[in-house]
Amino acid sequence: MYVVIGKSRLFGAVILGLLSTAVAAQGRTLGTEDYARAERFAIYNTMPLVDHAVQKVNWLDDGHFWYRDHDSNGDHFVQMDAASGKVTPLFDQAKLADALGKVTGKPVDAKKLPITGYSVMPDGRVDIAVRDAHYLCDLQAAGTCTAGSGAKTDGKAAQGNEPGVLSPDKKTEAFIRNWNLWLRDVASGKETQLTTDGVENFGYATDNAGWKHTDNAILVWSPDSTQIATFQQDQRKTGDMYMISTNVGHPKLEAWKYPLVGDKDVTMIERVIIDVPSHKVVRLNMPADQHRSTLCDDVSCGPDGGWDDVKWAPDGKTLAFVSTSRDHKHEWFRIADAKSGAVRTVFEESVKTYYESGNEQVNWFYLPESHEAVWFSERTNWGQLYLYDLDTGKLKRAITTGDGNVTQVLKLDPKTRTLWFRGVGREQGVNPYYQQFYKVSLDGGKPTLLTPEPADHTVALSPDGRLFVDAYSTPTEPPVTVLRNTDDGRAMSTVATADISRLKAAGWVPPVPFTVKGRDGKTDLYGLMFKPTNFDASKKYPIVDYVYPGPQTGSVGSRSFMPSRGDHQELAELGFIVVAIDGMGTPWRSKAFHDAYFEHVEDNTLPDQVTAIRQLGAKYSWVDLDRVGIWGHSGGGNATAGAMFHYPDFFKVGWAESGNHENRNYEDDWAEKWQGLLVTNKDGSTNYDAQANQSYAKNLKGHLMLTHGTMDDNVPTSSTLLVVDALIKANKDFDLLLIPNAHHGYGKATPYVTRRRWDYFVHNLAGDTPPREYEMKVPKD
Repeated sequence: MYVVIGKSRLFGAVILGLLSTAVAAQGRTLGTEDYARAERFAIYNTMPLVDHAVQKVNWLDDGHFWYRDHDSNGDHFVQMDAASGKVTPLFDQAKLADALGKVTGKPVDAKKLPITGYSVMPDGRVDIAVRDAHYLCDLQAAGTCTAGSGAKTDGKAAQGNEPGVLSPDKKTEAFIRNWNLWLRDVASGKETQLTTDGVENFGYATDNAGWKHTDNAILVWSPDSTQIATFQQDQRKTGDMYMISTNVGHPKLEAWKYPLVGDKDVTMIERVIIDVPSHKVVRLNMPADQHRSTLCDDVSCGPDGGWDDVKWAPDGKTLAFVSTSRDHKHEWFRIADAKSGAVRTVFEESVKTYYESGNEQVNWFYLPESHEAVWFSERTNWGQLYLYDLDTGKLKRAITTGDGNVTQVLKLDPKTRTLWFRGVGREQGVNPYYQQFYKVSLDGGKPTLLTPEPADHTVALSPDGRLFVDAYSTPTEPPVTVLRNTDDGRAMSTVATADISRLKAAGWVPPVPFTVKGRDGKTDLYGLMFKPTNFDASKKYPIVDYVYPGPQTGSVGSRSFMPSRGDHQELAELGFIVVAIDGMGTPWRSKAFHDAYFEHVEDNTLPDQVTAIRQLGAKYSWVDLDRVGIWGHSGGGNATAGAMFHYPDFFKVGWAESGNHENRNYEDDWAEKWQGLLVTNKDGSTNYDAQANQSYAKNLKGHLMLTHGTMDDNVPTSSTLLVVDALIKANKDFDLLLIPNAHHGYGKATPYVTRRRWDYFVHNLAGDTPPREYEMKVPKD
């Protein structure tokens, strides 16, 4: 049937149709209720809804441990008797809250005590740690606390409260004052100067890696508390970094030592041993060492903030340590005589790329009684343990073999010659990022698996090594925490079983684990996907890739349970698919996997990010490959800008936070480990040219936001401003957000930056309209 329509009516219908199309193209208009619904999945809203998730315990002695439990009534600090399974309060929370409130001048909620550490001192008082500050508390009759080491006044450690390192007998603290090492008697507070020749930029035990500069003392006490191994750190020729504050009136200059890639003079350390009773300083008979670690880009990088590559003999007569070359390609295992300072090199290891001694923990050990050392090496493409003879320097045997890595050695018993370690990728069919727990003999044999559940296991061993508490979980399954025997892993009792019923009632859904192939078409890559809770498979969703390229860590992070991972689920709630993918070049897998882009930092796992997202788009019709965004912080900010410049037709929107876009402007150790020592060719070109994002800024096509704190003492602000300068010269449109006085993390400005990031993707990638100036409801401390 044909219908004749007049010209005017037909013209009007066409116009109405065009208008409808235009309106549809503009997308939705989101309201404050949409952002509020997304914010429900922020960590400060989800974490309180998880009950009895005990993922960390602290042993008090061989038979007792304490932990924080949580339920709808708040936090509960309790201790368990391992033998009986009986659980009792650790202390009177109301009394402690009152005492802490009086000493800090701020009210403290007994149901939300901000305690991070607890230990009993020899005089019966309790050392309570609140983040980095310590308070000595009498929790018996008096119920009082006094400020201890690290307690700050007006943002700085007051004299008498400088952060200290406690001796093994818990009677003395060693701390830094005016470039020298001092001692503080814990019971009386009496102070004694230990060294006298420390001067500015050539001080004892100073903590300065350029990107990190604190008041902490870096040292290792001998087991009998009579000697201290430390160093005098020479920064007298090291270059300076400068930042100026934003304020009314004259700006305040912040200056500190910050060595850069290629500098002729970088920070060095002169190793010393100090006899505490006599105050005698013995300098080791060797040249100054590089300020380097076998594990990371600082001499102090382990979980306890100590000096990781130094280990005392039990009798305190000798000291073992490892020296690392500037480029991290050569290691020397050495032993020093504590009295004379004589040093001998026992054995060495050289590698083609970079050496690391494990994941998150140094994994070499000194066994002077048997004249042996345990050494970690990736020489077979996997991180394994080896036994060396200290007399000959020769390899005796491999302790572990096969596929999969040793990640962390948690205990070594020289008497029984037993070693306990966490490992990944050692069990067939188990996610290669799930850490499991094993024991193995130094004399050979197959390791015994002590945690059979296919999950990520967090382990805390008793001091005597007979028992361990095991909290196991996955990204989708909350933790179960059990007490086990180290002989065979037998479960003895249940400590806690997490309950997420309140979390689920609030609408929470777990992330979706997925596996895709890497750039080579063969290697499995693992990631997590976050979908809106009102997901509709009939729709097309823009996809946002959260990236942290490493090489020291990856995008996904821990494989243990978390109710929130960054703001991934929050962003997904606004109408996106959000993914995090660990590409080739990140750790925890084989050495070859980790080496994937060695000396090519500009790679940033981006070939894997692109191929992974394309595979997801091919598999799922609801992934819109025409609308792909990317964002990240620090190394992720670098990768984000790189993605927008190197893959401008694939990534349409990028949000790059505090990126190290030019590593010649970053601290020496990180870049020289992953990109190599700076080499300048005859034509003036260098091996660092390709990694500089500003060189490719002219390729930008999409929407790019650059953000940076103006007082960033980790990644200098100039790194982003170099990209800004290049974009201006290339006549490119871009967006810029500078956060006045913010450091590498944005502190109180974080909620604002987070909301702006949501707005940016909602407007530029989804084509929707965000609510104006939504204010996030972050709880106050």
